[in-house]
Amino acid sequence: MHDYHVHSNYSDGTFLWHMCAAAEEAELDGIGFADHCNVSARDPQRREKQLFGFNLDATYERRRAGIEHLRERYDFRIYDAVEMDYLPDEEERIAAFLDDAGFDYAVGSVHSVDDRNVQGAGQFRSMSDAERRAVADDYYDTLVSLVESELFDIAAHADLLERTEPLRGFATDDHYDRVARAFADSRTVPEINAGRVLRDYGELHPAPRFFEVLREHDVPFVLGSDSHDPDEIRPRGRRLQQFCDETGLEPVELDL
Repeated sequence: MHDYHVHSNYSDGTFLWHMCAAAEEAELDGIGFADHCNVSARDPQRREKQLFGFNLDATYERRRAGIEHLRERYDFRIYDAVEMDYLPDEEERIAAFLDDAGFDYAVGSVHSVDDRNVQGAGQFRSMSDAERRAVADDYYDTLVSLVESELFDIAAHADLLERTEPLRGFATDDHYDRVARAFADSRTVPEINAGRVLRDYGELHPAPRFFEVLREHDVPFVLGSDSHDPDEIRPRGRRLQQFCDETGLEPVELDL
């Protein structure tokens, strides 16, 4: 059981050692610290970075030293990873940063469309259905670009906009098929993500129909709890294991 997607206090999670203690208690074989990071030169992304304090591009070496200390303490794999915000027009900046930083692996995420974070429900409530469909089109276009870029080992929460009630249900089988074909031709692997399974959304990512389409294209998966707190690791891990048992999914391990 490798959980490739947790967060620490180096972005919006809890202290490294608290997360590792919870991973040990949950009897994980591996835990991956994939803290949020963006290296965008665009004003909205820079402003969001300043507001939330996601500064892993400046602190990853310090976190790496902490991970090395924890590797001496714990008898399971501890991965030094990153969750990068992806924007299609900034692939060169992202690639340069990842090449220089040398993480164990990189997770890519689409969090925003037209500088709107797709998890902010308020900004989408006044939109017409046609406008919301256009947001969904843009989101899945960007996701396909992320996969085709092959900058990342993992694509996180591949239908993130389903968490946002005004955008939920606007994805189509055409969207899913395009993304599935991109994954089938890429080294990038999607995750089964449990980030909202115990909260308001209450579902895993990808949604059931999206998962079916991905399986039809023989796309493999890794597991990620997307935990930010130690108390989330065990219950989210149990839900991921339950899902694997129910669907017969055998998640892959990254070849690191």
